[in-house]
Amino acid sequence: MYTIPSSTIAILLLFVGLAGCYAEKNSKIEAVAFMTGPAKNNVIPTGNVTFTQNACGENVHVRVYLTGIAPGKHGFHVHEKGDLTNGCTSLGAHYNPEKLTHGGRTDEIRHVGDLGNLEANENGVVDTTFTDHLISLTGPRTVIGRGLVLHEMVDDLGKTTHPESKKTGNSGGRVTCGVIGIKFPVSLY
Repeated sequence: MYTIPSSTIAILLLFVGLAGCYAEKNSKIEAVAFMTGPAKNNVIPTGNVTFTQNACGENVHVRVYLTGIAPGKHGFHVHEKGDLTNGCTSLGAHYNPEKLTHGGRTDEIRHVGDLGNLEANENGVVDTTFTDHLISLTGPRTVIGRGLVLHEMVDDLGKTTHPESKKTGNSGGRVTCGVIGIKFPVSLY
């Protein structure tokens, strides 16, 4: 039986990855998550989050608009699964393919899915934009098909001694969630 040397496999994987990136080099890719959660005080948290990556390998621009959120800061994370079978609870843990500790969006060491905190104003509205260098809409760090969650409490960004700090940011339960999907129209070929 003939076996392929691991160095040959590594080179082939590199070319496949580069080919995928090259094919998308000049393609703007957009994704969206429609967010909802259980009612609290007869108010249903809803909204949408859009992700835009202007070219392969570039930062992802994130636009968030949510209503019905308790005023204050809330942890915001991409989760590993895109499964809403049991609502927000079936989305799994934070998306963490590199198996690192929890951190803030600007930290060098963090989960890919750690997007820091979002702040709802006194009317319960989150309306903000930011750019992230670690998530992607293509390749091995793609967030497409994964869950997106806004948590009930502030994310401590992995900076406290609480037992959950380095795992979840101690940001509490899940207020609203959705699944990130490709936004149409899109041309992938």
